[in-house]
Amino acid sequence: MKQMPTLLDVYQAQRRIRPMIRQTPLMAAVELASGTGAQSIHLKMENLQNTGAFKVRGAANKILSLDGKAQLRGVITFSTGNHGKAVAYVAGKTGIKAVVCLSEHVAPYRMAAIRKLGAEVSVKGHSQDEAEKNYQALTISEGLVPVVPFDDPLIIAGQGTIALEIMEKLPDTDVLMIPLSGGGLLAGIAMAAKTINPGIHIVGVSLEQSPAMLESLSAGRPIHVEEKDSIADSLLGGIGDENRYTLSMVEKFTDEHLLISEAEIKDGMFYLFDRHRLIVEGAAAVGIGALLNRKINVKGKKVVALLSGSSIDSDEYIRIIQSRLSSGRERGVSSFSDVKGSQP
Repeated sequence: MKQMPTLLDVYQAQRRIRPMIRQTPLMAAVELASGTGAQSIHLKMENLQNTGAFKVRGAANKILSLDGKAQLRGVITFSTGNHGKAVAYVAGKTGIKAVVCLSEHVAPYRMAAIRKLGAEVSVKGHSQDEAEKNYQALTISEGLVPVVPFDDPLIIAGQGTIALEIMEKLPDTDVLMIPLSGGGLLAGIAMAAKTINPGIHIVGVSLEQSPAMLESLSAGRPIHVEEKDSIADSLLGGIGDENRYTLSMVEKFTDEHLLISEAEIKDGMFYLFDRHRLIVEGAAAVGIGALLNRKINVKGKKVVALLSGSSIDSDEYIRIIQSRLSSGRERGVSSFSDVKGSQP
């Protein structure tokens, strides 16, 4: 498949990947809706997905589409963590060799999780762009089949199956908030959702730290940005020097872009723990952080925010929650209205 993915491709992906994924629930966030003035807010809980993140959808669609000869060669990818874990999971389930190229910037717990699933891990370079160069060299030298993290029509179509699940349950959704990095997730969901409901408002939420997609959109071409440490480490990384799909799809289908700070991400993580007892990684909390801090007007709207995953180191997560609990005790309260910037 070399053309841009279509809604038909997403429906075909849904059928192909069904044995590998969970159809994750939508949960109402009543207090958050009340606090923001939204008519309703629902959380699409990909944090409960197999491997702990949405990435398994795209990886499964790509790998399960390979013919027998290609599967015998084995697959290779580069990743900031979650995609590598998804490739390792699907390859392990299907008995296929998998190599995952990571940079030294990837957290050790993510590397360990990938190895535990049976994949070979190759660590080289200080950024995802450098890990990608290692991946390109190994692809040629070992004859492996590429399974890229985001810029592939089959990957994009796999992620788009999330939109089918949302629209089936909540077809009158007004606003859809999606974490944005390389763009495969947003491209797939936005294309499918807008094809079904052209009036839906698509919001991409990017890191203030290293917003590679936004810089690339501004320049009209892929731009390299310095990767800085972030609690939302799975949103780090570039969009690829030869980006063919996600850059143009994100530009076409996104109605609004938001930038979110590290403190605002932590607001989202803590709120989901405190009010819903949900454990999510930083990348999954960006939409909630944006809502809490009034970065978007959702008054009277029906909103869905995507919780993209739960892959976070336990010690790091506990430190974040304990820090916020201590801060809350110092203020005497811990509520929606205490979040900086949340007042009307």
